[in-house]
Amino acid sequence: MTGNWDLAEECTQDAFAQALKTWAREGVPRRPGAWLTTVARNRALDRLRRGAAEAVKLREAAVLSPTDEPGWDPGDDSGIRDDRLRLMFTCCHPALPLEARVALTLRTLAGLTTAEIARAFLVPEATMAKRLVRAKHKIHNAGIAYRVPPAHLLPERTSGMLAVLYLLFNEGYTASAGADLVRGGLCAEAIRLARALVELMPDEPEAAGLLALMLLHDARRATRVDGAGDLVRLEDQDRSGWDRQEIDDGVALLEAALRRGRPGPYQLQAAIAACHATAAEAAATDWAQIARLYAMLAELVPSPVIELNRAVAIAMADGPAAGLKLVADLEASGALRGYHLLPATRADLLRRLGRAAEAADSYREALELAATDAERRYLAGRLAETAG
Repeated sequence: MTGNWDLAEECTQDAFAQALKTWAREGVPRRPGAWLTTVARNRALDRLRRGAAEAVKLREAAVLSPTDEPGWDPGDDSGIRDDRLRLMFTCCHPALPLEARVALTLRTLAGLTTAEIARAFLVPEATMAKRLVRAKHKIHNAGIAYRVPPAHLLPERTSGMLAVLYLLFNEGYTASAGADLVRGGLCAEAIRLARALVELMPDEPEAAGLLALMLLHDARRATRVDGAGDLVRLEDQDRSGWDRQEIDDGVALLEAALRRGRPGPYQLQAAIAACHATAAEAAATDWAQIARLYAMLAELVPSPVIELNRAVAIAMADGPAAGLKLVADLEASGALRGYHLLPATRADLLRRLGRAAEAADSYREALELAATDAERRYLAGRLAETAG
C-alpha cells in the first residue's frame, strides 16, 4: 500500500504496539486484522503528509483509503484461504531475483533473522543484509506493486514459495545456531503451510514432494537428540520412536507425486529421505540408491552441499576412501569454505580410515565453525575420542 517496505514495517509495528495498549483497555475488536490495518494505514498517511514531496506521495497513497473503514478487508481472487500463505505468495514477487524474494519472505513473514537466512544461503551475514536492503530499494524505486496475486499468476511464484517453506523447515529441523538443535515450532508451521499449499495446488508434484520430504524428516525429529539435548546420529537413533504415520503419509505423497512423471528436486530429496525412513535398521539402508539419487539431484540443482551429501553416501556404499576423494575435491574448489559440515565429514572419514591425528585436526576445525551447542558437544566428544 505504501510502496515503501521500511515505512510499511514501521507502521505495522506501531499498530501492534497500539493494539497492546488499546485492546487491553477496550477488548479485542471483532475484526482485529482490519483494526490493525486501519491503524497502520493511518500512521502511514501521517508519515507521508510530513514528507517532503507531500502532494506526490499523497496521490500515490490514494489506495490507502478504503471506503469501508470499520470492516475493511481487502478481498482477492487468489483462492488462498490461509492468511500467511497468501502473504508469502504476495511477497514472492517475480520481479525480484529468486534468492532476494525468498530471503525477504523469510525475514518478513517467517520470523527468521538475517543471520539465520545468511547461513541458509551460505553467505556472510553482512552480505545477506545488503541483499535485503537492495531488494527493498528495488521494490520502492521500481514501484513494484505488492498485491495478492490472482490464481492464474500463482504458478510463477511457486518456486519461491517452495524454497521459503523448505528453508523454514530446515531451520527448524537443524537450527543454524543456538542452544537447541531442533526448533519444533518452525517445523510444525512449515508442515502446516506445506499442507495448505498442497491443498491449494493439488496438481503440483513438487509441492507434494516437499510435504513428503518434511513428513519423512519430521517422523524422526524426536529421536535426533537425547534427554540431555545431545545429538544422536542417524544410525544410532531408536527407530521404534519414529512416527510411523508420518512415514506412511510421506511415502504415499511421494509415490503419488512421482506418478505424475515430473520429478523435481524436492521429490528426489523426499526419495532419499524415504530410503532412510523405510529401512528397518541402519545396516539395511540402500546407500548405493541414495548415492544415485544425489547424483540425479546434483544434475537438476548443482550445489556443493548436495555434492557433500553424495560424498557421504558414496563413502557408505563404497568405503570411506572413495568418499574422502570427493570431499578433497570439494575442499579444493573453496565452495564450502566456512561450512562446518565439510571438515566434520572429512574428520569422520579419516577416523574410519584409522588416520586419527588428521581426523582430530579436522574435528577441531569443525568445532570452531559449528554454531549450535548440540553439534559442538558432539564434535567435542568425537575429538576427545579420536585424540585419545
